[in-house]
Amino acid sequence: MSSSATRSVPAGLPSGGLSVVDGIALLVGVVVGIGIFGFPPLVAQHADSPAMYMTFWVVGAGLMLIGALCYAELGSAYPHQGGEYHYLTRAWGPRVGFLFAWSRGMVVQTGSIAAAAFIYGEYANDLMPLGTYGPALHAAFAVVGTTVLNMLGTRESKNVQHVFTALTLSGVAAVIVVGLLASGPPVMETIVTPGTSAREGLAGAWGMGLILVLLTYGGWNEAAYLSGELENPGRNVSRVLVIGTLIVAACYILANLAFLEIFGLAGLRQTHAVAADLMRVAAGPSGATALGLLVSLTALCTINSSILTGARVYFALGRDLPKLRALGRWHQGSQSPRRALLVQAAIVLALIVLALMTTGHSGGNAIETMVAYTAPVFWMFMLLVALSVWRLRVLDPDRPRPFKVPLYPLTPLIFALACAALTWASVRYAGLGALLGLTVLAAGLPLLGWTDRGGRKRREQG
Repeated sequence: MSSSATRSVPAGLPSGGLSVVDGIALLVGVVVGIGIFGFPPLVAQHADSPAMYMTFWVVGAGLMLIGALCYAELGSAYPHQGGEYHYLTRAWGPRVGFLFAWSRGMVVQTGSIAAAAFIYGEYANDLMPLGTYGPALHAAFAVVGTTVLNMLGTRESKNVQHVFTALTLSGVAAVIVVGLLASGPPVMETIVTPGTSAREGLAGAWGMGLILVLLTYGGWNEAAYLSGELENPGRNVSRVLVIGTLIVAACYILANLAFLEIFGLAGLRQTHAVAADLMRVAAGPSGATALGLLVSLTALCTINSSILTGARVYFALGRDLPKLRALGRWHQGSQSPRRALLVQAAIVLALIVLALMTTGHSGGNAIETMVAYTAPVFWMFMLLVALSVWRLRVLDPDRPRPFKVPLYPLTPLIFALACAALTWASVRYAGLGALLGLTVLAAGLPLLGWTDRGGRKRREQG
């Protein structure tokens, strides 16, 4: 491991604990579980043709790969458990870093975990009904269970993640094979509903369509929080990001072709548990039940990996800010930030209750609420991360960069422009949920005084 990587590892936290396979399993798990089995029906609402629908996914895959290349440069040069928080603090100062940590802890990561939990709840409630509020109850149980798993130990969570990821890929492969081998016309195409562009205009449809697609792809950036724990991060961060994003892109594109083959675009808009409905059409009730169980387990893959990576930013913030030092304690026995995990779980559970209160018992509506809540803040800070590639090359030109983004500065510029457009689109089209997320971000402004004067010294040392 390089000297820069060694300096980035906090005292008491072992370096080199995760292999490339571990990193890829976490990346694939955090993206595919939520994306394939939760968002295609919502994306279909914003497409007026199958070609437009598939274009959303292809464009999203391209932007994901460009973003992954930018993150690979940052992660290989500045490996750290704080991930994006660390990059933003070095590039733009401790105040921006604190606002990002606040927004990730209160809006972005916690909202994404809540959305994933509701997707799990939709499937789990089909298998084990718990009444009117069943999806929310299942969602809460999933958050509590996976948090306890991570508190038991990072090794235990990592091993379970390998199982979850294998199940995820098995479920996706089953969906792809069944869908692409199906014959005959789409079974639900006779249900005709207009796409969003017919009601709000083409710009609005593209805006929200890409927001939903890129939010499902968005889990690839979680690899940034593993860079401080990867073996040889200078070499392996880029491998995890590039290989992981290519696997995700292939899964998404093939699975969505299968969905269109089975349901057609109009039918896809009508379904909620899309994979179970596909297997019900192709293999009858027994097939739907089997895949529903598999999807429930693989949805836990997303929740588990998101909880594992999400707690790292609380931990990094606690190490930087004396008033939050309790969050920066690392439990040696379990090799995990236990206090950070507990705080994260409490916020996610509060968001589940909030979504339930504002949307009723509908899991689908709760998922859309969480998407709207997280999107503007997510893309605003993603824009700053993209610009950090350029800024850190200016501020820190002598820093060793084991991986450099190809076609610099064009590549980060394209990524930054895409993030800027999606920030605007999410504010413009995501409605009241977007305003709520921005309001929570603004609530962190009075807390900026917590950023201490030692931040610059720690950044230089890190």
